Amino acid sequence: MATPANAANTSADAHRRADLREFLMNRRARVSPAQAGLPDGGARRRTPGLRREEVAVLAGVGVSWYQWLEQGRDITVSGQVLDSVARVLLLDEPERRHLYVLAGLNPPLQRPSRSEGETPVSEGLTRIIDSWMPFPANIIDRYWNNIVFNEASATIFDFNNQCRNCLVSYFTNPIYRGRHQSWEEDAALVAAEYRSCAADYPEDEGFRAITDELVTRSPLFAELWARGDVRPPGQRAKGIKHPLVGELWFESTQLKVPERPDLTIVLHNPAPGGDTAEKLVWLASPEGRRGSLRQVAG
Repeated sequence: MATPANAANTSADAHRRADLREFLMNRRARVSPAQAGLPDGGARRRTPGLRREEVAVLAGVGVSWYQWLEQGRDITVSGQVLDSVARVLLLDEPERRHLYVLAGLNPPLQRPSRSEGETPVSEGLTRIIDSWMPFPANIIDRYWNNIVFNEASATIFDFNNQCRNCLVSYFTNPIYRGRHQSWEEDAALVAAEYRSCAADYPEDEGFRAITDELVTRSPLFAELWARGDVRPPGQRAKGIKHPLVGELWFESTQLKVPERPDLTIVLHNPAPGGDTAEKLVWLASPEGRRGSLRQVAG
């Protein structure tokens, strides 16, 4: 007898296959033969769009196999074949990822757009960081390079124009190390999180360039990196001891930017139950700014 869990799984699978059928039929109908590089067939075509056999030939798969795929049958699929079908059907990146989900595969990492690394962060993303004041917020790229940070981040974490990479700064910036509560204990987490990010891009040598340099500069990082620990980034507690206001406790949260998969927004929210929020408001006030200037000058 089927259990409730099995029945729910069967129902969800049936819905997924139905959605796959509708999605493929819809996308096939919107691609003209001319767009696919085929003769249009003139009056012989009863409906617009490509025929199933044309999609199969152009994608390099069997006609029966594609028919079964579009019918939502329980067949074996691979990412390589789905990419071929996506190419023929002129799917954009969100549609390609959606096809993977409907076919029962984990969606691939989103492909970077051509503009990544060539265009600055959008004004909308910059406004998010600025509006988070007086709490710290910054945007990092896939290598954890600081792209944008607000004034609170500069005040609390000693971010500046020389603080290019957050991983390098964590292990080499003496001011940040001196302020960070439980720095050595959290260092293991930081190294494990960076390895998790690098694992998403196994062919990207940019990560290796950063870690190879840091191994020579930080014995602790070299030791931690050799462990091979992996931990996905997300949300965790972070404590800072600021020279003017004392202890600050945050919930640090990393949020991906869907339209820019190379970027991550890092938001620091005051931990509940303490006075961190009040201290941050004071640091952002004219009096707090004057105190920070005197502290730097001294």
